[in-house]
Amino acid sequence: QVQLIESGGGVVQAGGSLRLSCAASGAFSRNAMAWFRQAPGKEREFVAAVTWSAGRTSYADSVKGRFTISREIAKNTVSLQMNSLKPEDTAVYYCAAGGFHTIPDEYRYWGQGTQVTVSS
Repeated sequence: QVQLIESGGGVVQAGGSLRLSCAASGAFSRNAMAWFRQAPGKEREFVAAVTWSAGRTSYADSVKGRFTISREIAKNTVSLQMNSLKPEDTAVYYCAAGGFHTIPDEYRYWGQGTQVTVSS
């Protein structure tokens, strides 16, 4: 059984930092792992992705230069370092595994999500 378990969410003031982690378990193949987020009343949106083998990364324009995605193959984890956080970054953040893409439908496996709240 495949499980993706996120951790590291919380409440932070604008300008602060948080680090999210996602631990994967179970046997499954993937081309990439990614982070998406969903704010209340909005659609789930792409944040960042990393290819599992080569470590190639992709970011949404809204987070470029502020967020960094990384993976540790030996630990089967993916992390998202979030700096210079803004109130508009407030959302539930989801870890996903699947294709290297910006569309949620391309990802087969999802975590339960972790809340990130940025206060102004």
